[in-house]
Amino acid sequence: MDGTETTRDALVVGGGPAGLTAGIYLRRFHRSCMVIDAGESRARWIPESNNCPGFPDGIRGTRLLERMRAQAGTVGVPIERDRVVQIAAGDSTFAVQTLGGQRWTARAIVMATGITDQLPPYPWVEKAIATHALRLCAICDAYEVTDAHIGVHGPFEDILSHAQFLSTFSSRITLLPTDDGDEDTQRTARKIGLQVLPPGELTFDGKHISHRNGHGSREAFDTVYAYFGASSAAELVVPLGVRQNKKRELEVDRHQMTAVQGIYAVGDIVGGLNQIAVAVGQAAVAACAIHDRLPDNPRAPPAAQGRARSA
Repeated sequence: MDGTETTRDALVVGGGPAGLTAGIYLRRFHRSCMVIDAGESRARWIPESNNCPGFPDGIRGTRLLERMRAQAGTVGVPIERDRVVQIAAGDSTFAVQTLGGQRWTARAIVMATGITDQLPPYPWVEKAIATHALRLCAICDAYEVTDAHIGVHGPFEDILSHAQFLSTFSSRITLLPTDDGDEDTQRTARKIGLQVLPPGELTFDGKHISHRNGHGSREAFDTVYAYFGASSAAELVVPLGVRQNKKRELEVDRHQMTAVQGIYAVGDIVGGLNQIAVAVGQAAVAACAIHDRLPDNPRAPPAAQGRARSA
């Protein structure tokens, strides 16, 4: 099927919490839209979110996505499981090409692709995330490990600031750097009073991650936070003129629109706080802005709608 048969009001690239929220809002404005989802939302990694508004008992990331997809279905948001590989700009529309060979056109694009975390190079990483032994976001869940023995793993220079943030939650913070770092970084760590273990191997026993160095010493942790950076799908829109900041995040205005009119960005791909609550709010702002920017879509009288459906 070729999606160019119909030009939609908006195409949402990414089916995580931000993308699904944008789709829900747009359809509730009676706008034609579609969510194109590669199925790789960062939210799927969350074993249990306890800071997501409205879920006092917590909610698993996959369950949250299921509920949001169900909500999108109640207003008829089409969700296409595919990966966008190219976005091209025309005079007043955008053309989206997918890996599956589909081509869709729309008057607006919402980039909600999030980011892809670079994970430690161990085969047990997914299992460790599922059991809370390995964590990726201290803002999300450090409260749950208050006063625990916490390891912070990654390049020395990068993990230092994360360890400082985690000191709000526990006095037992240990750096597990993948390199020796420079003298300034080492000096700062000593000044803060952080324990630093030499580069070594991490192992997982099904419950805890342990650090083992070349001298045979071993130390186990209640949980380990890993910080190796992340990548994004920004290359889909940067060639069109969308700007990035120094962190390679997409720059947007107060309406979530990028430097290219008609292209909006929401969620983790945008500079700021990478949180579900923030992403959902950004998506609502973007959807409202798109609705206001598009030509009016006055509702036809019920009788006329009935004649149109029977024609």
